[in-house]
Amino acid sequence: MIETYPIIIPLLNPNEPGALLAALHVVPGQHVLSGDILCTLETTKSTAELAAESEGFVVGLTSQAGQTVQAGDILFYLAGSPDWSPPAPMETPSGKAATSPGGMHISRPALILAQQHSLDLTQLSGDVFITEKMVKNLIDLSTEPMTLLPGQSYDPNAIIVYGAGGHGKALIDLILALGDYPIAGIVEDNTSAGSTIMGVPVLGGGRLLGQLIERGVHLAVNAVGGIGNIQSRIKVFDRLSEAGFSCPALVHPTAFVERSATLAEGVQVMPHAYVGSEARVGFGVIINTGAIVSHDCTLGDYANLSPGAILAGEVSVGTATLIGMGVTVNLRVKVGARARVGNGSTIKQDVPEGGIVHAGTIWPA
Repeated sequence: MIETYPIIIPLLNPNEPGALLAALHVVPGQHVLSGDILCTLETTKSTAELAAESEGFVVGLTSQAGQTVQAGDILFYLAGSPDWSPPAPMETPSGKAATSPGGMHISRPALILAQQHSLDLTQLSGDVFITEKMVKNLIDLSTEPMTLLPGQSYDPNAIIVYGAGGHGKALIDLILALGDYPIAGIVEDNTSAGSTIMGVPVLGGGRLLGQLIERGVHLAVNAVGGIGNIQSRIKVFDRLSEAGFSCPALVHPTAFVERSATLAEGVQVMPHAYVGSEARVGFGVIINTGAIVSHDCTLGDYANLSPGAILAGEVSVGTATLIGMGVTVNLRVKVGARARVGNGSTIKQDVPEGGIVHAGTIWPA
C-alpha cells in the first residue's frame, strides 16, 4: 500500500524563508516514483531540486511555476490514489471555513490570524505565498519586557539596528568597522529582550521606538533584508520614519564609492563593493559584498544587489528589484521594478517590470 505524505517546501537559506518555484516537473494526478524530481527551487544563494521519497500520485497542487513559496508550506501531497482528497480546510473560530480574499495566496493559519486581528492583507499583496510568520510581522505581538533603564541617555550619534538575523549581524560588523556610530542596541520583535547578539543587547520590540527617540536616539539601520518578501523591509523603513528616525547611508571601509556617485539615505554598501562614477543609488538599496555598480548606473529605491553581482555602465535597476549572486548585466540594460534575477544569470537585454530570470540562464533565452 502506498503511504500518503505531504511535499513540504524546505528551508534552503536560514535568512530567506521564501523561494522561487523556478520549475514544476509534475502535474496533478501524475504518478511519480521514488527519486523523481518534483520541482526546482531558487533563493538568492542556492538552487535545489526536490525529489520524491517514495512513489505516489500528485494531489492538491497549490502553486504554479514562477510563484514564490515559503518554507514549511505544503506544495502538494503524494497519495496512494489520484482520487484521494487532501484534508478539509481548517475552520475559523466562528465555524466558517477560512477563505482567501481576492484570490490571494495565503495559508489557512495565516488567514485565521489575520481575521482575528482585523488585519489589512493588502499590505502583503502580490504573488507571494503568505505564511503565518509573515502575518505576525504585520502585527506587533511583542510582549517582551524592555531593557531601557530610567534616566538612561545615549550618545548623539547612537544608532539602533532593527532586525536580528544574518543581515543584522553583517551590519553590526559594518558599524563597528566604521567606528562612527555607537550601537545603542537591537530592536527585534521576535527575540527576547535582555539577550545579546554579537555582544549587542536586544532592547525589545518595535514599541520601543518612541521611547528611544525621547532618549535622544535618532539614527537607525534597517537589518531586515526582505529577500523573500520585500514588503517586510519597506514596512520597517516606514515604521522607523513614522517614529522619527533617520537612516544614514553606511559604507564599509573596504568598499569604494567614487566621489561623483550619489547615495540616498538608508543605502548599505557592504565589504569590497564598488560604486562607480556618477552612479545614483536610491533609498534603502543594498549593495552586497563584492558587488560592482559601474559608472552612470541608476538603482531604484529598495533594490538589492546580492554578493558578486556586476552591473556594466549605464544600467538601470528598478524599485524593489532583486539581482542575485554572480549576475552580470550588460551595458545600458534596464531591469524593471520588482523583477527577480536568479543567481549566475547573464542579462543581455531589458527585463520587464516584475520579470523573472531563472538562475544560470541567459536573458533573453
